[in-house]
Amino acid sequence: MSAPEAVQSPCIGLCRLDDRNLCQGCFRHRDEIASWRAMSEEERSRVVALARLRARGF
Repeated sequence: MSAPEAVQSPCIGLCRLDDRNLCQGCFRHRDEIASWRAMSEEERSRVVALARLRARGF
């Protein structure tokens, strides 16, 4: 059984927080960005999914 692929950061290098502390580039919350390195792959997957929803305006 092979190890799951690492979840890549959604960062696109446009790092600017809005008034809700969401990055306008990757749509992660400030706290999600700060704790990214300490997250498990499962947690990272959830954050990426949430960021995609935020990007769509949900």
